[in-house]
Amino acid sequence: MKILVCIKQVPDMESKFKIDGDGLWYERDELAWRMNEYDEYGVEQAVQLKEQTGGDLTVLSIGPERVKETMKKALAMGCDRGVHISDDLCHLRDSFEIGSMIAEFAKDKGFDMIFTGMQSQDRGSAQVGVIVAELLEMEGITTIVGFDYHQHRITVRRELEGGVKAVVEAPLPAVVTCQLGLNIPRYPTLPNIMKAKKKEMVTVDGDELNRVGSLQQPGAMSVPVKQGGGLYLDGQVEDIAERLLAIIKEKTSVLA
Repeated sequence: MKILVCIKQVPDMESKFKIDGDGLWYERDELAWRMNEYDEYGVEQAVQLKEQTGGDLTVLSIGPERVKETMKKALAMGCDRGVHISDDLCHLRDSFEIGSMIAEFAKDKGFDMIFTGMQSQDRGSAQVGVIVAELLEMEGITTIVGFDYHQHRITVRRELEGGVKAVVEAPLPAVVTCQLGLNIPRYPTLPNIMKAKKKEMVTVDGDELNRVGSLQQPGAMSVPVKQGGGLYLDGQVEDIAERLLAIIKEKTSVLA
């Protein structure tokens, strides 16, 4: 079985974000970077499937040179090799263009399963996985929280609204997007981290891949203006209720 898992490098959400000099994006040079959290679950599920089937697992990521550091974590978790699609403008590409780059790479590789995260923590479009499935004409299932493989078929549980789960069966080849809680991503051990340094890492020039889509043109970015702090009311419940009503009448037209 041939397996592909797609990951994205995103800023650590605990980083201090600053708007860049052009006012169109955030400053990237001083940020800490990590693997997109949703993608960690995709990597773990792909590794589990590899271990179950004795398959071959490739991890793919699009971005500048620094994404290789994040890919090393996936290699240490159990991926066999890495494919880095070099692209310094990936942060400006729309979901369709990113999806078409992945599909262009994968189209002649014979992958039986492709895993992606449900969405990225920075963009949150939740579109790339389904675009890849459509372009490759593969079965596509989103937001999975349960996964089982048997005799070249998969059975997955999908998360729906209100905590409801749907059970879906599909033949391979297929693409699935992984939701938080699908599994418990393993922690790379020191021996596996050392082994990852010797695994193959191939770089593909993104400009050499045929793709469909366009660069996004941000208008402007700005930090939200602080409107003022909250008001804390202390005292007996009856007194608080009266003061709250008075404030609502004074500050709003809700009870006018």
